[in-house]
Amino acid sequence: MPNSLAPLVRSLSTRTSLSLTRTSLFNFMILLAGVFAAAAYSLIYLAHDMDRSEEAESAFHSGKAMQSMEKNMRLMVKDYAFWSDAYKHLHLQVDKDWAYTRANVGATLFHDFGFQGVFVVNDADHTVYAVIEGEQQPIEISEWLDQPMTSILEQARAGIENETSMSTLINVRGSPALVAAAAITPGTDPTVVADDRQASVLIFVNILDGAKLGVIGNDFGVAKLHIATPADIAKGVSLPLGDKGSAGSLYWQPEQPGKRLMGVALPLLGLAALLVCLMTWVILRRSTAAALALDASHDSLQNSQNALATSEARFRDVVEASSDWVWEIDADWRFTYLSERFENVTGLARNTWIGAAMNDLLETEDGLLSQWLCTPGRRPDLSVQCLYLDAQGQERTTRLSARQMPCGGFRGTATDVTEEVEARRRIEFLSLHDALTGLPNRTRLQAFLDSKLKALPPPERPLVMLSLDLDRFKPVNDLLGHAAGDRVLNEVSSRLSACVRHGDLVARVGGDEFVLILTDAGTQDDVENLCRRLIGSIEQAIRIEDQDVFISASIGITLAPNDASEVTELLRYADIALYEAKAAGRNTWRFYSGEMNARIIERRRLESDLRYAITHGELRLHFQPRYRIADGQMVGAEALVRWQHPVRGLIAPDTFIPIAEESGLILSLSDWVLATACACAAQWPDHLFVSVNLSPIEFKRGHLVQRIRDALDASGIDPARVEVEMTESVMLEDAVGALEVMHTLKQLGIRIAMDDFGTGYSSLSYLRAFPFDGLKIDRSFLTRLEDSDDDKAIIQAIVGLGRALALTVTAEGIETAEHLAMLKAVACEEGQGYFLSRPMDVDAFTDLLTQDMRQTQSYLKK
Repeated sequence: MPNSLAPLVRSLSTRTSLSLTRTSLFNFMILLAGVFAAAAYSLIYLAHDMDRSEEAESAFHSGKAMQSMEKNMRLMVKDYAFWSDAYKHLHLQVDKDWAYTRANVGATLFHDFGFQGVFVVNDADHTVYAVIEGEQQPIEISEWLDQPMTSILEQARAGIENETSMSTLINVRGSPALVAAAAITPGTDPTVVADDRQASVLIFVNILDGAKLGVIGNDFGVAKLHIATPADIAKGVSLPLGDKGSAGSLYWQPEQPGKRLMGVALPLLGLAALLVCLMTWVILRRSTAAALALDASHDSLQNSQNALATSEARFRDVVEASSDWVWEIDADWRFTYLSERFENVTGLARNTWIGAAMNDLLETEDGLLSQWLCTPGRRPDLSVQCLYLDAQGQERTTRLSARQMPCGGFRGTATDVTEEVEARRRIEFLSLHDALTGLPNRTRLQAFLDSKLKALPPPERPLVMLSLDLDRFKPVNDLLGHAAGDRVLNEVSSRLSACVRHGDLVARVGGDEFVLILTDAGTQDDVENLCRRLIGSIEQAIRIEDQDVFISASIGITLAPNDASEVTELLRYADIALYEAKAAGRNTWRFYSGEMNARIIERRRLESDLRYAITHGELRLHFQPRYRIADGQMVGAEALVRWQHPVRGLIAPDTFIPIAEESGLILSLSDWVLATACACAAQWPDHLFVSVNLSPIEFKRGHLVQRIRDALDASGIDPARVEVEMTESVMLEDAVGALEVMHTLKQLGIRIAMDDFGTGYSSLSYLRAFPFDGLKIDRSFLTRLEDSDDDKAIIQAIVGLGRALALTVTAEGIETAEHLAMLKAVACEEGQGYFLSRPMDVDAFTDLLTQDMRQTQSYLKK
């Protein structure tokens, strides 16, 4: 073939090479011109299309912005209207003090959410309560909106059945306004009984002025959003509001990315065309000269053939060196060729398998490999995973690709993907299981519950969910380290799994939180027996680094479908029951009941009342005197906060302090206590100090040092007359941070005492390392003092320890003369308790300070 083409090639190179080159270049220039013209047209078309798309997108975002505002207002008015307190105070009777003064439905809706109008319309369609721009005014809503409200009221009351609210857009004095309304109902509160009157309606009005529209536009990426003028509407880019634009229209300035694109790309395209023309002229000159050398084309062709042979050899070498092995089979499905890599990858001998059937070596998960190869319409670029046994008898996975040969057989490659498959399986496992314990995670739990709940378990054989939380795990984790905590979690996981049956599920959903799903738990007694076994198993000692660790657990139980049929509701109810179990003293279990949810609602109501009490002067401060035991001299007093509730009466701190800590109100409550206690103590004799309790939460946040400094500055009291009390949990949770705060407090000059000493870990290292001035013996030791010689010894040891560390030791809970006598005998320095004096209000304590203390002193010295 090369020899027969040589004369033709030489003839063309001597006679027509120059003309052929010029013709080709001319055609090429025409083609380039067409390409550049098409590119310019496409660019212009694309630019205009981008501008149109941007207009459509901005219109979509503007519409979504208004829809979002309407939805939020419907949800907000629904939350306020379907509320038992609102029903009692705005329908059964209109309590403007509750609504406006206590800021339940008052000025905050204007200041926080910008609602210019808040109205309550009674059953006779008269406005009985109106707040205009944060100010209470006697005005009818129809008069203020300048339009009838009949349709809106009817729609709002029509939503009572489905517990829905309504919203609409209207025009108010030339501006669009969003109106959301809902009928006021008792909600789900069973304690409030609805009367027979037509429902009152709660209405929120949000007038969309220019400033609000600007903010909405910025939030949704719409530039210069404002109320459209007739000139704006004529431009064609506007959004009608209300029914056919009855509330007005919105206009914005759409971006024009296409116009900017043309401004940049068209000059560049022209420059490129100029450069291409210049390059074509250069190529024309060079091609003319190159055409004269076409007589060397034969040599080039020969060189190309040699290069092809070299490339084939190189390809074979690459194939043999790669991780793939090449195979061929004939029409009878027998191997006719196996590359050398076959032995390196599989460990099997090539000679043994050449001539053997492919199905004897490889098999797919769906059947014989030959069936896959003969599948009608199979695409040659697809591959299949096969399994085979290597020389060691281990199962391996390979990815096989194949193409049919003209002779009827097949040829292809095989790649070992065993490690890849194992890695994928591991990833899939980790996505559904906890990495530490190997238990199912929250995702797997969700899928498991969904599948079980779809089967609709009968109420007599319900699906049982146990929400289990470990007790006393955090101190173990903090003291022994996270590695020890991980070992505890693994051991607990094993014990939980051993207590349930096949088909049940044990999942880890948090740090020390587990959820157990029992598919066939039996009766309530069976569930309680299982809880007993679970807690008993967890309470068995766990050996960690040559020491025994003891923990326990609390369990909340809920049933499906008896309690709920939705996954989220089941989890929430189980958490509520778990909370009740912990509140009952831990180490126990509780079944969910509707009363628990009612208690949660009551707790939230108490939190709302407490928030009001802090800002409206319902807190009271009582003082319990502290005496020097040796001579009966009063040395100071502990400040104890009380809550004078207008309905419940005087509430003890044990009831509302936990709520304050959980809700974040503890900081404002503590500020009031600090300021009031320091102000009162500043009026006492100079030898008396005041002691204030601090919550552990105040050490984590709230700028504790600055708050105490502000209280000292405001009262003018000598810092040495102020003592703060804290429990050991402060050091356990963050020892380094607590130490830094305590050193800063000492620089202020105040005293620091450890409260409830002996009830926690009572580590001697804390007393030595932290700058304490005193410690208080917990009242529990004195309570058992008459019946326990051990407690007497403990008290004596604590007093000796305080004396050795130069700490003032105070005994709490002195209830009898025997308590006082024993404390005198061990030389305890200070004490307080009901035997000495009960807590008293500010006036009573002031009277006590003015009394002659001689009789009290002589009695104490007896």
